[in-house]
Amino acid sequence: MNRVSILGVQFDAITKAEAVTRAMARIREGKKGYVVTPNSEIVYMARSDAQLKKLLNAAALVLPDGIGVIHAAKILKKPITEKVAGIEFAASLMEAMAKEGRSLFLFGAKPGVAEQAAENLKKKYPGLIVTGCRNGYFKDDAEAVRDINAAGHSDVILVCLGAPKQEIFMEKHIDELNGTLLCGLGGSLDVYAGIVERAPDFYVNHGLEWFYRLKKEPWRAKRMTALPKFLLTVMKSKVTGEDK
Repeated sequence: MNRVSILGVQFDAITKAEAVTRAMARIREGKKGYVVTPNSEIVYMARSDAQLKKLLNAAALVLPDGIGVIHAAKILKKPITEKVAGIEFAASLMEAMAKEGRSLFLFGAKPGVAEQAAENLKKKYPGLIVTGCRNGYFKDDAEAVRDINAAGHSDVILVCLGAPKQEIFMEKHIDELNGTLLCGLGGSLDVYAGIVERAPDFYVNHGLEWFYRLKKEPWRAKRMTALPKFLLTVMKSKVTGEDK
């Protein structure tokens, strides 16, 4: 596996198409695993959280989601050339799954959101089987695991609980869950359901998706400070040669 390290997080240096090919291969083989899509905020968080870093690096696929990671790769001269946004990876994966009649479970978001997302996805990807839905509100993990497994086997389970909760959940319960590939996708269900609008192509293509989100959701301002901190840490690591 061709992986490169950015502040200790081991990213797969692959394109979106290659990521989908790898994911489909695992699904066909029935080889369990989980997919993470760390952005600069999560990578920065992992610097001071050894357990988070460990579970990110244990993923079957670690995809570079976010322009900050791409900038870091350029600074450190690492061979990551393409941002692989989780929501775009999942869209291409579902398209490939639909062609083979593969199954999907949607887990996360507020009550009713996953169900609306399911209806939209089934229309967009004829042939895709949605085995079930479960909102992201539960008393304990055991309750959520039980509800997901009650739907039977799913080739893919989209786990949309927000980071790092979803990553912790996937790593902890990968062996218990009746699914082959788990994908942590943050707020993607809100987008699939049509509740939240994704940034227009101009912002996405120019690496300004973060700015669009900030305009729409000013409360993100405090979280956004992780990006400059992350890039400063990356530049420091280049000077010192320390990858942590």
